[in-house]
Amino acid sequence: MFVAKISSTQQELEGIINLRYAVLRQPWNKPKDTATDELEETSVNALVEHQGEVIACGRLQNNGGGMAQIRYMAVHPDYQGKGLGKLVLKKLEEEARHMNISVIELQARENALEFYKSQNYSVKETSFKLWDIIQHYLMVKAI
Repeated sequence: MFVAKISSTQQELEGIINLRYAVLRQPWNKPKDTATDELEETSVNALVEHQGEVIACGRLQNNGGGMAQIRYMAVHPDYQGKGLGKLVLKKLEEEARHMNISVIELQARENALEFYKSQNYSVKETSFKLWDIIQHYLMVKAI
């Protein structure tokens, strides 16, 4: 049985960044440093581990004014379709509630739209194309 938890160690954060890179950047030949940013220290990361390896992750950043953003959601290809994204998302939403967040937004890739819709996120608008390749959609959910 898999469980999502909040990252609390540097080792976990390194595993998270490695998974983000492998799933979200490496397939498009982008550098590893694009799998993180300057908001890492003030954000909350959730993860699922299996045998010491991070196999699912996501990040919540507080944007102020009762708004937060979920970023960098990734599930290892060998574990996709097993509910791990949902576990991570629910853990981040739980943390957002503790932070008095009332609205979460995210930028979903086209291939993830149905997943987020199934979790009660709604499309607000078509937003941008990452690297002129991957269409993204701004999605929101009141929590």
